[in-house]
Amino acid sequence: MKNKNERKFYLREYRTISRAISTYESMNLLFQHLVEGVCRTFGFKGGSVLLYDDKEKELFRINSYGLSDEYLDKGSIYINDDLDTFLKGDIALYINLENDKRVKYADAAKKEGIVAMISLPIKCKNSIIGLLKCYNSEEILIHEDDIESIKVLLQQLGLRIEINGMKNFIDTIKAAMDNLPPYIIEGL
Repeated sequence: MKNKNERKFYLREYRTISRAISTYESMNLLFQHLVEGVCRTFGFKGGSVLLYDDKEKELFRINSYGLSDEYLDKGSIYINDDLDTFLKGDIALYINLENDKRVKYADAAKKEGIVAMISLPIKCKNSIIGLLKCYNSEEILIHEDDIESIKVLLQQLGLRIEINGMKNFIDTIKAAMDNLPPYIIEGL
């Protein structure tokens, strides 16, 4: 990406990903296509979708594209107060991973050929529920309008994740209700 002002994410790409977010049955397939689509559109080396477990204060990798198993197995990503960019829901751009003190696994990134990274929050209402991380072997230059488009899609994804979680919860309650003896159900 030689020119920062060159847009890469147009209505066609936006519409394709937006439609996928609202229609895919499989969340795993949705995550896979989302991260792959963003990486291919911008020519990134790879990317990952990570979801945040606020009880464990840890990000869990849900899906990835273009990254080796060795890199993906590098270690856990715990969130602490030092990572206020994540907690605030801000976009983080890492220009040189090797020399950036915020980067925990700089050696693994260097071995993988990763020089730069952009981290975009996945939000649901006012909560940060995950990240889309995109990695590149050269500097990341991305148009502001493209960032705004991706942010909107990630907000849609956040709502979809919440809806999916609620559906799973309701299905669990229904299954539990189906297993109750009839005399208990009659009193409800």
